[in-house]
Amino acid sequence: MVILDCEQYSEEWFKARAGIPTASNFDKIVTTKGEPSKSAKNYLYQLAGEMITGVKTETYQNAIMQRGLEMEAEAKDLFRFALGEVKEVGLIYPDEQKKCACSPDGLLEDAGLEIKCPLIHTQVSYLLSNKLPTDYIQQVQGSMLVTGFKKWFFMSYYPGLPPLILEIHRDDAFIEKLKTELDSFVFELVQITHQLKEMAA
Repeated sequence: MVILDCEQYSEEWFKARAGIPTASNFDKIVTTKGEPSKSAKNYLYQLAGEMITGVKTETYQNAIMQRGLEMEAEAKDLFRFALGEVKEVGLIYPDEQKKCACSPDGLLEDAGLEIKCPLIHTQVSYLLSNKLPTDYIQQVQGSMLVTGFKKWFFMSYYPGLPPLILEIHRDDAFIEKLKTELDSFVFELVQITHQLKEMAA
């Protein structure tokens, strides 16, 4: 595990992510059933373009997403009060090859943390279901693939409502399927990047 200590959403952070598949986008590579995603090709071409230009594609951020980022610090303080100290990190690679990465909202001694600050109706639905939302299965399990951790904490937070804090355990069967698809994706990404470089030469 290789940790890049930088501020998330900084210029250094965006540059480090350019052209690299990251856990928050693993749903574009594999479905929750471990099958190839229909979004893989577009994501592949996006990363190939980023690899050549060295520039991270601008990501759309609406007012709701911005609000979530602003509330994340408040949620993290609440998590610290409940479960202890959380270390801030920028980006984590599995090894020096840096073929993929994840950007957890924090690290504990033997686990990572993912925080979401959804709209009020979504928080209520999360509380009632009391399980990891389907939308984040690939991200959470993918983060465990990248880091090697056996567990990950998922927290969703909305002011005035109870927080949802779940301890998610590593799903080795799913992670094996994810790893297979990710390895294939990265191999194809390298091939396309070489092809683009030859065209530009």
